[in-house]
Amino acid sequence: MNMVKATRRFEEWLRRRTAIVEPDLRTKHKHMAEAAFPFLRATFYRWIQVWPGVCSDLAKAPKVLAVGDLHIENFGTWRDAEGRLIWGVNDFDEAAELPYTNDLLRLATSAILAAEEGHLALKPKEACNAILDGYGKSLAEHGGAFVLEEEHKWLRQIATGELRDPVPFWKKMDGLPEVKSAIPASAREALEHLLPAQTLNYRVVRRVAGLGSLGHVRLVALTETYGGKIAREAKALVPSSVYWASESEGPTEILYPAIMNHAVRAPDPFVQVRGRWIVRRLSPHCSRIELSLLPKNRDECRLLFAMGWETANIHLGSRGALKEVRRHLETLTRRQLESDAQAMTKAVRKDWQRWRDSGEA
Repeated sequence: MNMVKATRRFEEWLRRRTAIVEPDLRTKHKHMAEAAFPFLRATFYRWIQVWPGVCSDLAKAPKVLAVGDLHIENFGTWRDAEGRLIWGVNDFDEAAELPYTNDLLRLATSAILAAEEGHLALKPKEACNAILDGYGKSLAEHGGAFVLEEEHKWLRQIATGELRDPVPFWKKMDGLPEVKSAIPASAREALEHLLPAQTLNYRVVRRVAGLGSLGHVRLVALTETYGGKIAREAKALVPSSVYWASESEGPTEILYPAIMNHAVRAPDPFVQVRGRWIVRRLSPHCSRIELSLLPKNRDECRLLFAMGWETANIHLGSRGALKEVRRHLETLTRRQLESDAQAMTKAVRKDWQRWRDSGEA
């Protein structure tokens, strides 16, 4: 099945499971044609089709409850129940039972693509080594959340850069278009559940964000309380693309809450699954960190080491599989991860070029 046909079939599957914002889906198609890195971010459904054939040895690794759609822009910050700033993976839309190597390979491939497109200065070998070192060390030491208080000053500087200033953040929120159509009762209930008081008056705006889930309904409740602005977002969820790729006829489960609840994590109390909606607080420091927000002076090897460590934090939630994962990890060489990541980089670029030349964007 070629890339264009796979996209059409996947989107047909998607429309049977949720309401699609068609203009946003067309925007996604345009972003997919821009470069291979955004293409990777937008097409996990294609990745899950392709990677077992390209990297057959890694695809036989022990399975864990994995992120699935992992990449270097799938990290962000939030406040935990103690008000502390936390850094880590902040999107589990595609969580599924997968070989643990899927997340490592996809993270490494995303780093290589980002470097090729000028977003990072690392060489493929350096990126893969840093990710693998971080993952192995976290697994050996039973993980540990990134609490950006007394420790991890370097990461706190990345997470609290000037580009995350609250003034432009709230200006952008206020400029979002208000929803004029009827709001699903389930979405309104999900949003109101996270507001500090049920009596608050709020307006609902439509937000366009992300790439993998671009086209899903995103609704944001905006209001003020105690003299300041607050925002709560509800995004429509569907089961992982893994079910589509496997043509599963059985039950399709949303594993978002399961992966959050079992990982080594300082959880965000404002991230909840309410029916088929994932709801969260939005604020300048409770959001994904884009590559464009990273400061120019940064230790990229250290950052990818941290991403590898955090990946293990997630996999440590699959306690029953850890013995096999550790045993397999001892056989996974740096050269193999780099070689397979290079192979997947080539495969992604080939698919991207086909998409770009197809006229579908």
